Amino acid sequence: MESKFVLVIDEGTTGTRALIVDQDAVIKAQAYTEFTQYNPAPDRVEHDAEEIATMTLAMVKQCLTEGGLTVADIAAVGITTQRATTVVWDKHTGKPITRAIVWQDTRTAGYIEEIRAAWADKLYPVTGWALSPVYSSLMIKWILDNVPGARTRAEQGDLLFGTIDTWLIWKLTGGRVHATGYSNASVTGAFDLTNLRWYAEWLDFLGIPLSMLPEVRDDSGDFGMTDPAILGAAIPITAAVADQHAALFGQGCLEAGTVKCTHGTGTFLDMNIGPLPAVPGNGINTVIAWKMGDQIRYALEGYAAVTGSAVQWMRDGANLIADSAETEALALSVADNGGVYFVPALTGLSAPYWDSFARGMIIGISRGTTRAHLVRACLEGIVYSTRDFLETMRRDSGVDIRSVRVDGGASHNNFLMQFQADILQAESIRPVSTEATSLGAAFMAGLAVGFWDSPADCLKTQAVDRIFAPSMTADQVASLYADWTRAVTRTVGWTRRDAHA
Repeated sequence: MESKFVLVIDEGTTGTRALIVDQDAVIKAQAYTEFTQYNPAPDRVEHDAEEIATMTLAMVKQCLTEGGLTVADIAAVGITTQRATTVVWDKHTGKPITRAIVWQDTRTAGYIEEIRAAWADKLYPVTGWALSPVYSSLMIKWILDNVPGARTRAEQGDLLFGTIDTWLIWKLTGGRVHATGYSNASVTGAFDLTNLRWYAEWLDFLGIPLSMLPEVRDDSGDFGMTDPAILGAAIPITAAVADQHAALFGQGCLEAGTVKCTHGTGTFLDMNIGPLPAVPGNGINTVIAWKMGDQIRYALEGYAAVTGSAVQWMRDGANLIADSAETEALALSVADNGGVYFVPALTGLSAPYWDSFARGMIIGISRGTTRAHLVRACLEGIVYSTRDFLETMRRDSGVDIRSVRVDGGASHNNFLMQFQADILQAESIRPVSTEATSLGAAFMAGLAVGFWDSPADCLKTQAVDRIFAPSMTADQVASLYADWTRAVTRTVGWTRRDAHA
């Protein structure tokens, strides 16, 4: 091919990254910036979708400049994004009617309790997701109910919904394409995993017109061409894949039973379970890992919503650190956590508890507690959160997980990776490139245009940096985890109005 590179737009929960990848899966150039986090109330997390679109274009242009390239050098564009975050916009003006509601937001928790008896057991086997505020469909309903005139405009066919991938595709194509990939659709809490279509009965109940929802397309496939007036040339967009699913592909977890763990804003553990869906219950989610032509793959997933963002809170909220890079040395400067446990439930507990009313907690503080103990407890809390759903996944899948491929920014932290190997009693395998999410999106985009011939061709250059093996005894792990479990029980239902009745 004349064009020698794939452009990736990797839009996360706290920032936007653009990368350019060559045929050896080497990142030639990249650009990154954070964007504004809005927290207008304790239960609310919002983004400005217009700011995200503007930042995306700026990072793409910066990345091309740093790489000494033009859009003519790009064979395809791949998009990977944060999931479930909800944007509703006017299809005539292209303007959002309110800020995007982020997947960490819990404003719908009260409504969930009202409908739990009627819908919780019904939704789980269809959507693969436990009923929780992360449902995009519940966010849409909130917007239609609370933004003046929104419901009428939706019923008239004037409003469109999309997760961030859909929003960026709409913007990049000049409003010509309103589509999403199967991976992102499967995380909206409104998609039928077995019949591969929007769950009409649930949407009818919520009063959401089907006309608002995007067309669902293969994650590696045709998402239109970029508008030359926006990007400078018409370049095919050939992948739109959810971030965790892209990382699963980028880590080479193509066979059933293979597992990856991504440490980003939250921590996500995903296991490829093959071509058939299975909804185990017990708070573990089932997602469509990806669909490529006739091939579809499903995955089991457990996640903790606040892990990396707990470190960010230590930096920006508590001012305990100036930079996240400090945390490894601080954690290693003390022999243990000094009896301190940090439960990072800043927006509630995710899998397997699904308690939107829980809140973060630091417990076990004594006169001897230092800043280092608090930092170490925060890092340990990330791992304990992962252990919570790993055990459920081990039991329900019947797979004795003994190795986990790791990626994401926090995977560079050697203390965190060793502690993960110890508490999970499974090897932590870290690749040389921990940008698995971006590479997964690049691979999917490149495969769609023949930039690579096969998944094996994509992955052949990926090498292992380090393997962290378990070093603690089973008794040591059991003792530490028991104390963590005691700490978690004290966070449950904290903001629930009847919690102390």
